[in-house]
Amino acid sequence: MSDTCNVDGHQDAVLDSASSAEASSSDDAVPLSSAIRRTIKTYVLRAGRMTDNERRSYNELHQVWCIPFEHRSLNYTEIFSNTNPVTMEIGFGMGQATAQIAEAFPSMNYLGSEVHVPGVGRLLSDIRRRQLKNLFIIEHDALETLESMIPDNSLAAFHIFFPDPWPKKKHHKRRLVQRPHTDLLAQKLVPGGSIYFVTDWEEYAYAALAELEATPGISNKYGSFAPHQEWRPRTKFEQKGIDAGRTIYELIFVKDED
Repeated sequence: MSDTCNVDGHQDAVLDSASSAEASSSDDAVPLSSAIRRTIKTYVLRAGRMTDNERRSYNELHQVWCIPFEHRSLNYTEIFSNTNPVTMEIGFGMGQATAQIAEAFPSMNYLGSEVHVPGVGRLLSDIRRRQLKNLFIIEHDALETLESMIPDNSLAAFHIFFPDPWPKKKHHKRRLVQRPHTDLLAQKLVPGGSIYFVTDWEEYAYAALAELEATPGISNKYGSFAPHQEWRPRTKFEQKGIDAGRTIYELIFVKDED
C-alpha cells in the first residue's frame, strides 16, 4: 500500500496543523497555487520503525539507487543506460510488488516515488537482492517530482496501487486521483501511455472513475472498471482486503493517440 495513515486522529492532527498554516499566511506572501501545493499533500508521513536490514540498505544504497529531487528534467537514457519505456509508480509503500514487476519485465524501466523511509529501505534491499538494473527511486513528493523533473510526453505508464483513500469527506481534496492531478498525469504520458489505478475503497473507486473520465486526452480502456491484470502481483495488504471481503477495483485509462 502506498503512503497511507489509517489512524484518523493522527491524520486530523496533521491536517489541522496544515489548515492553521494556510489560514495564518498572508495573501501577499506567496501565490495561492504555491501555498496549496506546499500545504495540501496527498500523503501523511508515518513515523514507522525501520528494521536493521532496511536501515542498512537505506544507508548503503541510497546514493546508488535513489535519484535526488532537483528542479531539472530527468534524462532517462543517462539514468538507465538504455532507451526502454519508463513506468512511474506513485506511492509504492514497502515496494514488494514494485520489485516483482521490475524483475518480471527487464525490458521496461521503472521509477518508484515514495516518502516513507522504511519502504524506501525495504525496496533498496530488494533491488540489491534481486540485482535489478531497471528500477530507481525518487524519495520525494510525487506531484512536485512530476512538475519539476518528469518531461511531458515521456512516460509509458503510471502505476497507482492502493493510494490513501482519505475516506473523510473533508479530506477528499487530498486524494491523488482527481483533477487537476489527473491532468498532470496525462500531460506526462506518451500517446498510448496508461494510468493504472487500483483501490479497495469503493467510494474512492467511483470518484476516481469520474475524475479520470473528466480528464481531457485520456480514455477508459475497458469502458468501466478493468479486470484484474494477472501480471500485477497481489501484496499482503491486498490479500488482507480480499480476505475481509472487500472488492478490488481497477481502472486503466489510456492517453489518446491524437
